[in-house]
Order: sequence, then structure tokens, then C-alpha cells
Amino acid sequence: MKEKDNMSKLIVGLDIGTTKVCAIVGQRNENGKINILGVGSQPSLGGVMRGEVTNIAKTVDAIKGAIAQASKISNVEINAIHVGIAGEHIKSFQQTGVRIRENSEAEITKSELSEMNREQYRTAVEPGSKILHAVPQEYTIDSRFTTKEPEGMPGTKLEGKYHIVTGRVSAAKTIVKCVENAGLTATDVIVEPIASAYAVLTEEELETGIAIVDIGGGTTDLAIFYDGKIRHTAVIPFGGEIITADIVEAFGILPKQAELIKTKYGHAIVEGTRSNVLITVPGIGDRKAKQIMERNLAHVIHARMKEIILMVYDEIKLSGYADKLNLGVVLTGGGAQLKDLGNLVEYILGCEVKIGMPDPHLGKGLVDEVRSPMYATCIGLVLKGFDDMEPSTSDNTYKSVKKEKVKSEESSNGGFMKGFIGSFKRWIDDDQAMDDFK
Repeated sequence: MKEKDNMSKLIVGLDIGTTKVCAIVGQRNENGKINILGVGSQPSLGGVMRGEVTNIAKTVDAIKGAIAQASKISNVEINAIHVGIAGEHIKSFQQTGVRIRENSEAEITKSELSEMNREQYRTAVEPGSKILHAVPQEYTIDSRFTTKEPEGMPGTKLEGKYHIVTGRVSAAKTIVKCVENAGLTATDVIVEPIASAYAVLTEEELETGIAIVDIGGGTTDLAIFYDGKIRHTAVIPFGGEIITADIVEAFGILPKQAELIKTKYGHAIVEGTRSNVLITVPGIGDRKAKQIMERNLAHVIHARMKEIILMVYDEIKLSGYADKLNLGVVLTGGGAQLKDLGNLVEYILGCEVKIGMPDPHLGKGLVDEVRSPMYATCIGLVLKGFDDMEPSTSDNTYKSVKKEKVKSEESSNGGFMKGFIGSFKRWIDDDQAMDDFK
């Protein structure tokens, strides 16, 4: 990336969503916050479905448009980005690894734990997928003592519990291809709910127990954190777009009209509407305008949103951490802006709910333009980019894949922020290198 105004250390996040492609140019200031220098947004033009690229040409055009807009506003020539990845192909499960040690008196070493962690990558997964990451949860020694940090302890039988996340390689490679066809380089590819968590959750929230629900256009992404670790991830293949489709079907209007009245007049709870309010929708062609009752619109939205939140609830129960979400749920993504949604989620899940905003990380510049949950993922991608840069770097040089890999191994027992994100790009770039790494 070349700065036309000689400013250094700029990162660009690129969020390729089902409904829009967003690019943000950020610069970290002396207080560690992000100054927003440029923002670009373009409709996805039908090139993305449920979080996955289905039409490369249309997606490339949307990327070019968003990047050109952000470049013009920021006066920065952009050639490298941090891009997000989503889609229902991202899955997770729990597994236990066991190691019988020859010398029960010898202390458990860091290298022994790293080797045990690497062994989890040999787990068989469905064809076309690879293990994205194996996140250590806790260890049990000789079936009697459980700890997060077994290093230095003796024992014969060492058991490790791991959170395994998988993704489809072809989906990730398609995103990289779109980025490259747009004349850019993907410095890193990051799982989107993790990027969103990066933007709206604090270390204290990660420790105490919390779930983030990112409601996008095509999918609703869930990530659960407890005791500083990511414990469960899931992607539900429904988001705001299917609600728009329901409105189209219910009232016989155009998709763009349905999207407009959803965002302007829509409510997630019927009781929050007024029975005497009518919404006028222009007729198609020479047909008469339609009158839609605000309450009837809410009935349609409520039915689908309730279904989505119940699916989230099922995933939370499946995770085994339903009773450990001490700080409840954080809603983010464009869908989080739906009126009364927080009340609906609180009623269904029975826990505290708040809207996740990237405000704590914002400094100066175009902060008003991105002070919204719909930009949480893109802000998170920018934040991740800065954490990847060498502390001593004074230009725009990023860490190499090799260095990042070493860091990931060394921090495999550390916190979520440093130990989880960033592994996607390694096996996209070099399948053989990843095989060697395992």
C-alpha cells in the first residue's frame, strides 16, 4: 500500500458480505485507537450467497467499487487487504487428545504440549475441508487433576480437550481469487465472527463468559467465549436477506422495497408496533400503491427472526456453555439494528443482551460513518491487521506466514486473540506447508 500523503502503518479491512462489500482504511494513533481515513461500500450484486462467493465476476466488480471509493476518500493507493470469510461451511466440534508419557516423573514441557496440539490436525474431517485451528481448552493429568497450564507438572496420562474449527478450502481459495482478480493481495483471511469479536468484545468479557451473534445478510454467525477461550462456533444459514424475501412473498413487492421498509419500519416484536400505522409502497409499473400495516410487517419479521434466534439457542445449548454466559449475548452485524431485536433475543435466550458497537476502538476521522454494528467485522479486520505487524515496523511490511505460524505455535496455550486468528491464510497459501506443519 502506498500512501500519497506519507502516512505510515495503514491497514485495509475488506468484508465481503451477502448484501454488501465494505472496505475500511484505518491508521492506529498514539493511543492505540483506529483513525478511519476511508470507507467504501458497494452492493454485492448477487455475487455472494449465504456468505459464500457464487459469482466471481460480480464479486470482483463489487470489491473494485468498494476499494476505489475507500481509496479516493483516504487518498491512499490500496494494494493489500485483510479479508473476512464466512459461510455455513465453517464448522466446529470438541475432541479429546490423549498422550501416555513414558516417564511419569518428567515435567510436562511446552514443546510436548505443542506437539500434542499439532497432532489434532491429523483428525479426519469431511472431504474438501481442513482443520482451521485446534484451540486447547484444558488438560487433565492422570484422570484426576485438571488445569489450563500443565507445563512443569509430572504425570503419566495427559489428556487435552480441544475446540476444532474446520472450513472448506475451496471457499477460502475463491475469496482469495476474487481479491487477486481485483488487483489486490490478501495479507490474511480471517473468520468473520472472530473478527467481529475482535472489534466489540473486551478481554474481560472473553474471560467472564459471553456469546457474540453476528447477524449478516446471508448468515447468522455464533461464537462463544469462556475463560479466555473460544468454546464454540457455528454458522446458521439464514440472515437478514431471508427476512427481506419473506416480506417480498407476503406483500408482493420488489426486493428493494422490502429491504427499505424492513430497515425503516420493521420490528422484531409485534407488540412494539402501532396498529393504526400504514406504510405506503409505490406500485410496480402503472399499478396502484400498496398499503401495508406496520403490525402486519412485524408479524412477518417476528416469525422468521424468532426461528433464527431459536436456532442460535439450540447451538448455545449444544455447546454446553449455556449456563456459563455470565455476560449474556452481544448482537452485532447489520441485522442487529432491527428495532426491538434485543428484547426478542433476551426473551428467547433468557439472558442479558446488548448491541455490539466498535466505538471503544475508534479514534478520529470518519468515525460517525462506521459507528454501527454493521461495520464491526470490517473494523475487526483492521484491528487484526495491526496486531499482525511487527512492533518495530515503521512501514507497511507485514509478518511473513512463517513467522505467524511460529507465533501461533508458541501461543497455543495463550489467550484467544493471539492464539486463534490467522491460521486460514497459512493453508490457503501452501497446502503442502500446512501438511508439514501438522
